Amino acid sequence: MQENTGIVLTEAVYYILLSLTTPLHGYGIMQKIEDMTHGRLIVSAGTLYGAINTLLERGWIKQHVTAEDSRRKEYVITDEGKKVLKAELARLRQLVEHGEATLAKFNFNLSITLV
Repeated sequence: MQENTGIVLTEAVYYILLSLTTPLHGYGIMQKIEDMTHGRLIVSAGTLYGAINTLLERGWIKQHVTAEDSRRKEYVITDEGKKVLKAELARLRQLVEHGEATLAKFNFNLSITLV
């Protein structure tokens, strides 16, 4: 069973952490989230940089230093951030399992087309 952190992530924070499994700068994070969600979620710069500051404070991400361009700040998920992300994924899976099991009892059509 997955560790229960008691933390519930917002969708934006979930995707920010997910996108930082490889080092990215702010604009790259916004692009990756938009690509992953097929344009369903567009994170504004204000939301992104507010979340980045919070994630840095919590130790869930860290600045990734590169020799290429020291002016561009890149970020990457930490081991603690990975634990939080895994716990959130387990929580989301459980939500889906409970929803499917409950709706199946009432013969709801559970086929969903994702864009």
